[in-house]
Formats: sequence, structure tokens, C-alpha cells
Amino acid sequence: MIKPVDILKEKWGFDTFRPLQEEIIQSVLDGKDTLALLPTGGGKSICFQVPAIAKEGICIVVSPLIALMKDQVDNLKKRNIKAIAIYSGMRYTDIDRALDNCIYGDTKFLYLSPERLITDLARARIARMKVNLIAVDEAHCISQWGYDFRPPYLEIANIRELHPEVPVLALTATATPQVIIDIQEKLNFPTPNLFQISFERKNLAYVVLKEANKYQKLLEIVRNVKGTGIIYTRSRKNTKEVAEYLRRNNIRADFYNAGLNQAQRTLKQEAWMQNQTRIMVCTNAFGMGIDKPEVRSVIHLDLPDSLEAYFQEAGRAGRDEKKAFCVLLYEEKDGEKLRLSYENAFPPMKMIKQVYRALGSYFQLAVGAGVGRSFDFDIGAFVQRYNLKAIPTYNSLKVLSQAGWLVLTEAIFRRSSVKIKVNREVLYDYQLKQPKMDKVIKWILRLYPASLNNYTDFQESKITNKVGCTKQELIKVLKKLVQDQIIDYEPQKDKPQLIYLKERVDADNLAIDMALYNFRKKRYLENVQQAIDYAETPRCRSRQLLKYFGEAAAPLCGVCDVCLGRTKSDVDEQAYERYKGKIQRLVKREKLSPAEVNTAFGPKRVEQIEQILQYLIDEGFVEIIDDLVVWKES
Repeated sequence: MIKPVDILKEKWGFDTFRPLQEEIIQSVLDGKDTLALLPTGGGKSICFQVPAIAKEGICIVVSPLIALMKDQVDNLKKRNIKAIAIYSGMRYTDIDRALDNCIYGDTKFLYLSPERLITDLARARIARMKVNLIAVDEAHCISQWGYDFRPPYLEIANIRELHPEVPVLALTATATPQVIIDIQEKLNFPTPNLFQISFERKNLAYVVLKEANKYQKLLEIVRNVKGTGIIYTRSRKNTKEVAEYLRRNNIRADFYNAGLNQAQRTLKQEAWMQNQTRIMVCTNAFGMGIDKPEVRSVIHLDLPDSLEAYFQEAGRAGRDEKKAFCVLLYEEKDGEKLRLSYENAFPPMKMIKQVYRALGSYFQLAVGAGVGRSFDFDIGAFVQRYNLKAIPTYNSLKVLSQAGWLVLTEAIFRRSSVKIKVNREVLYDYQLKQPKMDKVIKWILRLYPASLNNYTDFQESKITNKVGCTKQELIKVLKKLVQDQIIDYEPQKDKPQLIYLKERVDADNLAIDMALYNFRKKRYLENVQQAIDYAETPRCRSRQLLKYFGEAAAPLCGVCDVCLGRTKSDVDEQAYERYKGKIQRLVKREKLSPAEVNTAFGPKRVEQIEQILQYLIDEGFVEIIDDLVVWKES
């Protein structure tokens, strides 16, 4: 077997592995189920790509994000490593051919979305493949404790029955201690096996700035922090407005959101990657799979609804391990807006059933049908047709997804395709009888000879240039050819997919696990409150994040706004630690009321000690029992 380091050098050009990569790879090569917890930009893909190349057979990679799958497949192909991706929205014939290539060809990596992994077709073909590794990317999606739970992930363990001897490598950048346990249980690890790097990013300065005029402060930061940057906002509309504001102030900025078509997204992303655009203003649709090491700033204009989401997005800064800034611009009403988003995130059952019923009508889907089917889905057109409100509708779809009824994917780009269904004799006869169609057919055959009995990618513009007609005129001819059963023609598309995971039921019989629904609702509120606490609590920002991810004894970072004394608080971090230690010693020595604790510090410190006592209560160090301060043992 080729040594892992030799594969790393030959395929990626690196002489040494990053921290923990080699240990994770060896664990997999030893046949052990392994959970790898590496920070964003920590090189997770290398951990499954290298051992898969080292061993005979194919690696199955489960990933929830189509854009990320496509990006990794493209990167592997550039290194002459054969890889394919299968996801919703592909033609059955393409899926069938791709799976056959994984059995009979020399494909090394098969990327599958979780909802495609669990189909009967995929299971039957996977059973016949020589699988050497199952890699589960974004593994936190398997946990109901996680911030991005996806029910199809729960089915991954069933795939293990097809190849019980094959190890599983689960990978994630964001997992709390609860999620870490849950991932290993849900994937049926025989024994826990965790490799984890500290979440600490010493080169990142986390900063929270309370600003009423966010645009003015944003401009100041962008001017002062040189280099490439990302600005995140929750609103698609704001991405364009902020980019225009920056351009008016001579900053090379552009915007990016899921409402753009594939061609626009690709052009904007490439311009940013090549430094033609300096600042990208975007929603969270931007960033997945983008590995730009020299990002010097990531600025959030809005507070995300979980610390996992914030940490992942902020972590796109400074991947070159040089100094970078992660700035949250915050004002008090942001917390209220986030709490309001919680109220809207869990619509009443009446609304959920209304949306589900409308979907069946929208897709003309009979009760009892639909399982495994995917449909192009334009949520804007959907809400307009049924006179629904966009946000409650979107959140109803999320509830239906978390309940395992359906999946809504990101937009999928597929080029136009054409296939000539008839043989040459029938085609020639048709051309004689339909002279108006003759010229188009001849140019299809000349430019796309493989289209005889095969689906072939097809560019309408090439035909219009040769024939001398408009695109609309060409489409009319192509539709006529389809109607006459001469060709199959599928126009280019760039739309999200809605996939039914279960057969459609009457909306009145729609079953939602209310215990799970209420659990998710409670977790969402906890996540929102933790995000607000991060923004509003003047404690070392890095320490707060690290504590959330289970690193309770993290050191002060020394570079955040709190450590540098830039927050408007009477209690800096050093004073907090000093007073915390003294309070601990006092209340362990004798029983004291809050007032008596205050007296021990003198009258000038009353407000500070009251504030610190409240922090200690909020963070679980202290509780008040019978009006006495009690230090809780950890």
C-alpha cells in the first residue's frame, strides 16, 4: 500500500500533514470507525481522500450540499482522480450510468446526497461496489442536538449493513459535546473514537461592536483592514444595498445570494477568488466549499441564530493562519429581531398542513404517490399561486423537512440536453416530410453527433448562430420535435429541488412528531439565546465560543474587544477573573448573602460585584438558595 504522505505529496503537493490529519488517516486505515472534529479550513477532505486513494476500491462520501459536492469532484478531477456526484435533479439515466461506473469502472469517489443514498436503486448498486470507506461530511446533521438536523442522515447507519466490515469516517467543524456523543451513537460506532483539535484560532480576533450606524462603521473597518473580506447579512435585499454602498465609497465590492442564477454566482465567485472583487456581501449561501486562505476580515451585519453558524462563517477568515478579524456589528434590537425569528420559525400545525396540501396540488401529486420523486421548486411562484406568506411558508417547509417528509435542496444547475429518440431511417423520413425542421435537425447532428440515442449537453446559442434564428424560434421548433416524438429536449434549469421522502398523504393525516417538534423549538430558542448572550456579555469572545464547544478552561485570547477594553462595560475580563476567584473563596469559607458578598468588596465595588454575581449565575457557577450564594461544584 502506498504511504499516505507519498499520496499527499503526489496529489496535493504538500510535504507534511496538518495537525491530526495523519492520525485520523491511520485510524481509518486500521479499519476503525472515526470521528474527526476539525475547525473550518482544517483540511477535513484530505482525511478521507488520502486513505481512500491508498486502498483498493471506492469511497462513498455523504454530503448534504450539492455545491460542496460539485466543488470537491472538480478539485479531484483536476488531480486526475476519478470522482462523480449524484444528487436530486439529475436524470435517472445519468444516475444509472454513474452508479454502473462505480461498479465496473475505476471511480475512486462517489459523492451522494443523503436522500439519494437511501433510495432502493443506490442501495442495490452500493451492495455490488467494492467499498473501502464511508465518509460522512457535515456529520453534525445526524444529531437532533445539532443546529442543522437532517433526518435522511439517520438512515446512513442502515447502509453499513451492506458492507459491515467497512469503516466510517465522520467529519464536522462544529459539534458541541452532546453532538459528539450523538454522532457516534447514530452511526453505530462500536467504541467511541474521537480526534479533535481545539477550536481555538489564535490568529483570529473576535470583535463585537455595538453600533447604531452599522454602514458607517462597516466602511471604517473595510478601509482600515486591508485585503479580501466577506460581509454576511441575513437579507438578500441587503446584500445588493450594502455592495452598492461600498462601491459608492470606492470599495471593489459585489453581492451574492441564492436568488442569483448559476452563471451569475459562478462569475461573482471567480472574480472574488481572483481578487478582482475585494469584498463579497452575501447571505450564508456563500462560503461552502470556498477555500480562500487570505481572507482578512469576516463581518456580520446580523447575528446568526446559533453560535455554530457564527463560528463556521467567521472561521472563513485567516485560513492562512495570519492575523484576521471576525467582527459582529450589533445593536440591542438585533436580539429582539432574533427572538422574533424564533417565534416565526415554528408555525402552527394549521399552517404546516396548509403548505403541505398546497404542495400536493402544485405538483399535481396524488395521495399515495411521490416517494423518492424530486421536483423543480420556485418558492416565489408557489407562495404567489396559493396566496401564502413567504417566511411562514419557508419555515413550514423546514418543519416538514425535520419531520422527515421532504427535503428542499439548494439550487441545482443543469445545462440543456437533447436526445434523438428515433433511428436514422425514421429521422430521414421525418426530414423529408417536415422541411421546416430539416435545418435544425442537421445542425444538431453535426454539432452533437452523440445525441443519437444519448442525452447530450446542448447549447441553444450554437444552433441559433448556425440556423440564423432567435432562441424563441428555436425553442418552438424543439417543442414541435418533442411533440412529434423525434427528440427529448430538456431546457437548462437552475432551481432548488423539493424531494418527497415519503408518499404523499392527505394533509389531515399528516403526522408530525410533536415531542420532536417541541424539542427542536426548545433547542432553537436555546441557540438564539446563546448567540445573544455572546453578543451582549462582555467576556473574552474567544473564551465564550470555546466554552460553548466544550473547552471550559480556555485562556483569555488577549486580542478581542473585551480583552483590549473596547467594550462599554465596567467589568473587564481581568477584573472579572480576579473577583470571581475571591467570591469563590468567600462563599466556600462561609455562608453569605449577595449583600454580604458586596460588603466584602467595599462600597465602591457594589455595582461591579452585582454584575459579576449575575454573570456567575448566568454561567452556572453560582446559584442563590434561601438568599445565600452557593458555589456549584463542577
